[in-house]
Formats: sequence, C-alpha cells, structure tokens
Amino acid sequence: MVYEQCIGFLNTAPLWINEQFGIEQFQFPKTDLSDFYPMPIPQNIRLGHQMEYVFKQLLESSSGYEVLLHNLPVKEGNRTIGEIDFIIHDRNTQALLHIELTYKFYLINPGITEPVHQLMGPNKRDMFFTKMEKIRDEQFALIYSEAGGNALAQQGLNPHSIEQQTCYKAQLFSPYGSKKVHIRPLNQECIRGYWLKFDEFNADKFKRYTYHVPYKSQWVIAPHDKVEWHSHFEILMEINLRMLKENAPMVWMRKSETVFEKFFVVWW
Repeated sequence: MVYEQCIGFLNTAPLWINEQFGIEQFQFPKTDLSDFYPMPIPQNIRLGHQMEYVFKQLLESSSGYEVLLHNLPVKEGNRTIGEIDFIIHDRNTQALLHIELTYKFYLINPGITEPVHQLMGPNKRDMFFTKMEKIRDEQFALIYSEAGGNALAQQGLNPHSIEQQTCYKAQLFSPYGSKKVHIRPLNQECIRGYWLKFDEFNADKFKRYTYHVPYKSQWVIAPHDKVEWHSHFEILMEINLRMLKENAPMVWMRKSETVFEKFFVVWW
C-alpha cells in the first residue's frame, strides 16, 4: 500500500505552478523508483499525516535534497502553538527551504464565480481559500515569531536564511456532466474525476457497472482491479448509509477490465 501511495503522490499534480497567491510552489524532483523500497507508515493516522511520511521518504530517496527537520513543534511555554512541517536542504543550490505540505481532495462548485473559492472538501467542511490563507498568513509567519525563531535556533537554524514554499497537491473533481470547467490560475491537470448527487447515481446508466468504495488511505491511488467489486444495487445500499451520516464517499467504477472512473457521491 505504501508504494502505491508513493506512486499516487508523485502522479498528483501541484494545485498551481510557480508562484500564485504570494506562495511559491515547491517543484518536486523527478524520482526514480526502480530501487525505492518505502518503509511502512502508520495507516491509522489521518491521510494528510500519511502523506507527510510519503513526502519525507520520497525526498530522502532523492540525491538533491536532505530532510533536516520534520514536524518541529513550536511552543510558548508548555503550550504548542504550531508546527513546522519540513526544513530541507537543497544540495544543488545550498538553499534551506521551509516546506508546508498539503494534499487535498476538492470538489469544484461552479456556482461560485471565483475559481479559488470554488474548491471545497467532499463534505463542505474544508475550503481551499481558507487553507491557502492559513499557510501564507499563519504557517509561514510562524518561523519569524519569537517562539518559532527559538525553536529553529535550538536546531542551529536562522529563520532569516530560510526560503518558504509549499508542496500543495490536490485531486479535483468537477460536476458530473460538465464539459469544461475553468479554474485558472489553478492547474487543470489536477482534475481526476467528478462528483454527483445520490439521486443522479441512482440511475439506469450506472447499473451496468461494478463498484468499490475505497478506504480513505486508498484515495490517493489510481483505481485498479485487485479489489472486491460490487453491483450497483449492493453499493447503493452502502452509499445510502453514508448519506444518512452526511459522509460523501469516494467511489471507484469499473467499466471494463482496463477502464475505471473515480468520483464522489455527495449528500448535500
């Protein structure tokens, strides 16, 4: 599973290229996985934390970077006020980089005019614009705070010699049936599937295929045939239970032995 998560991470495009919103996007190095054997990572932690382990192992396998710090807590007295995701050393440029890592799944809501406000989590509790502002205005500022400076100084690092970037990867899902969704300045390559309402999924056109509801740790990876598949009727009952709990599941659909689609069924 970890190897597949690493492949999924590498195959996920950054949400924007170069600099947008006053934030420079980290350009992940090209990675040769022919001799890469990842260490196991905890599967009982949040997917975002799993991706931190993936990011760290992939960087450590790269000859171009050295991971100096990972998840450094920043404290005021006995209270933790934040955490610095990564400090890495670029061996090619000798630069020190503070990287804030984010890996998200967003649905595109075209009913909102501005693309940067259109992206929301499947259960409408997670908004891209809010997260982006938090990185720019809070997490980047943390290293320049007194507490952040002290935490870095204890590691022999000067915050004023550190450049700041984000590795912000995302899989986006457009409304079912939409022909073209315009999301500039965001990256069109992030679109990986679609979303639809329960009543739309409960239609004849979907009854001919088979389905699988992946665990959240599998959301990162591409659909494949080595899972248990269920009929539309069987999966409809499982999805209906999720709807009652206001939980929008990701669904894999197998159209043939080689053709798959992934989408979210939403309760709202």
